Amino acid sequence: MKASWYIAAVTAITAATASPHPAFDQQPLGNSLSSTEDFTQRQKLEESSIDSIISKDPLLSLHRDLVEIESISGNEHDIGIFVAEYLESKNFTVIKQEVEPVKKDQDGDDDSKPSKQRYNIFAYPSTQKTPPSILLTSHIDTVPPFIPYSVHNPSSSNSSEDLLISGRGSVDAKGSVAAQIFAVLETLHETPTANIGLLFVVGEEIGGDGMKTFSDCALNTESLYHTVIFGEPTESSLVSGHKGMLGFKVFAHGKAAHSGYPWLGESAVSAILPALLRVDKLGQIPEKEGGLPSSPKYGPTTLNVGVVRAGVATNVVPSEAMADVSVRLAAGSPDQARDIIRKAVADVTKDVDVEVIVDFDSHRESYSPQDLDTDVEGFKVIPVNYGTDVPNLKVRDGVKRYLYGPGSIFVAHGDNEGLTVRDIQDAVVGFKKLIQAGLERE
Repeated sequence: MKASWYIAAVTAITAATASPHPAFDQQPLGNSLSSTEDFTQRQKLEESSIDSIISKDPLLSLHRDLVEIESISGNEHDIGIFVAEYLESKNFTVIKQEVEPVKKDQDGDDDSKPSKQRYNIFAYPSTQKTPPSILLTSHIDTVPPFIPYSVHNPSSSNSSEDLLISGRGSVDAKGSVAAQIFAVLETLHETPTANIGLLFVVGEEIGGDGMKTFSDCALNTESLYHTVIFGEPTESSLVSGHKGMLGFKVFAHGKAAHSGYPWLGESAVSAILPALLRVDKLGQIPEKEGGLPSSPKYGPTTLNVGVVRAGVATNVVPSEAMADVSVRLAAGSPDQARDIIRKAVADVTKDVDVEVIVDFDSHRESYSPQDLDTDVEGFKVIPVNYGTDVPNLKVRDGVKRYLYGPGSIFVAHGDNEGLTVRDIQDAVVGFKKLIQAGLERE
């Protein structure tokens, strides 16, 4: 197949235009002004040294540049352009696939303006004559709020490998993005004919609209990839799989009344509470007793009643109540879980006069537990509880799917999000090992 393999695929896709382009030792007490000046000078010297370490290392400087660009979901335009131009400068052919703007903010404000254009970035070496058979992919969006890039030297170490790099997206998932790019660059230097592609998507943190858009386009034909390597924070372990997911809302519709005469009304809160208490425990109840399934691999199914809204004032019997619930599914299908949840709520509200409704239509995204491949030696293997874009990419049966990346999910999304220089450098080695396993299948 010639290089023209992608022409039909990009008919509705905009192609990118090529770019031209340690702790300080304690000092004896002395003159306080002199001591302060000495400390400031040493601090500036240390900061200068750290900046030099980052700037002189192409991998670390790329990671810095990625983290410094704010790319909260819906606002990925600038980072998409940056990644496209960076890859073009490395002799990649780049396709920018436009993804629908985010039209509402996370609070559902209808008056919010649509986001700027946002793009998935698909790239492959310009010299490549056949479609990529190995795809490395991660996401370039982050959760809010933006946290600026920073580097700190832990007091317990004098090694540059232990420098702590912080900032929003430093772990989730710009560490994976930088490491994947360099793993591919190094692989191509060693094996110029390797058929490798890169895909960096938007919207992973808000339902995966970027990956879904790519999955449904002609660039993702079933015959292309035999290996897909997903980048997410796994503490450099190879992930054996992750739980499934679904969500739902519970509504109660009562009757308002003055709180001094509550018997004249019907409290939606009083009606919804038994349902929520039952739902909250479904992961702990044995399946044969009406609970949700568990598995040896993933443990119990877990539920989180994350949002509850009700009432208008303390002196008014609430006529409406709503709860929003997420489920991390350890076994079975979303449809099976929905049946269990419906029955559980119906059982505990059958004697309640107020109408209580379980609504699954408000959360259409759902998937079963995702089992992944772990047949490459040299990695610690773990399951994880969080969700990824893995189920959003349609692949044919037999395609190897790996999930791997630097940093810990336990700091991702937090104020202390960060990882070490060693984490990023080691991830390049890990991604190269997974690429090599894919090359050996060809």
